[in-house]
Order: sequence, then C-alpha cells, then structure tokens
Amino acid sequence: MLRPFAEQWQFWAVLSAVFAALTAIFAKVGVADVSSDYATLVRTAVILLVAALVVRLTGAWQPPSAVPMRTWTFLVLSGVATGASWLCYFRALKLGEASRVAPIDKLSVVLVALFAALFLGERPSAVNWLGIVLIAAGAVLVAWKA
Repeated sequence: MLRPFAEQWQFWAVLSAVFAALTAIFAKVGVADVSSDYATLVRTAVILLVAALVVRLTGAWQPPSAVPMRTWTFLVLSGVATGASWLCYFRALKLGEASRVAPIDKLSVVLVALFAALFLGERPSAVNWLGIVLIAAGAVLVAWKA
C-alpha cells in the first residue's frame, strides 16, 4: 500500500517537513540547558550514526575512490553549508521562540528557488513565483512580533 507513495518525491518532502517541524520543537527544549554549539555537535553525531545505519541497512555504501572529485567537492560544500545552517539555527532557537525562528529559517525555500533559477537554470512559472512571494510574506508575517 505504501509502495506507490514511497516512490514519489512528494511523500518524502512531506516527511521531511514533519521531521523538520519536530526538529525545531525537540531542539528548542534540548538547547535550554546547554550551549547551542554543543547541542549542534550532539545532533550532528546522532545524524552521523543514523545515516551510517541507513547506508549499512540499504547496502548503499560505495568506495570513496569511486566518487568523482566534482561530487566530493559539492558534497563537502553542502556539508559546510549544512553545518553553518545548523549552528545558526540552534543559536537562533537558543535566543528566540521556536514558532518565530522556524518560519524565518524556512525562507530557505525562497532562497532555493532564487538560487536554482540563477545557478541551475530552473525556470519557475508565474504561478510558482507568486507562491514563492507568498511563502516569503507568510514567513515574515508568522515571525512578526505583534
């Protein structure tokens, strides 16, 4: 029954959103009594263990020498960007309310659309651009302190 859903990108995107929401809630509670940088380290260690387990269970391991240098370069850059994002996110959660931090963090959706158009040649339609503008406006309005 789940098989057709599990093969669709939308299924995984929705799960990603659910887990991202849980991340904000769990992180806000978890960062209360430790530094945000230490909390990020713990989170990263857990992610490394979970990812290693998934690679092991799915048989997705491949020799590092089989990975092209261009792929390595962009995966490393992605890892650096992820680490910077997490450090900033946890610092923001330490200082602010999760319900206001998370929407600003989700402005990444808007930035991905802009960067994809600029650097990847993706061409959103007019309706897509309207959605992007609405996401930006919504994120700002949700984070606004009334």
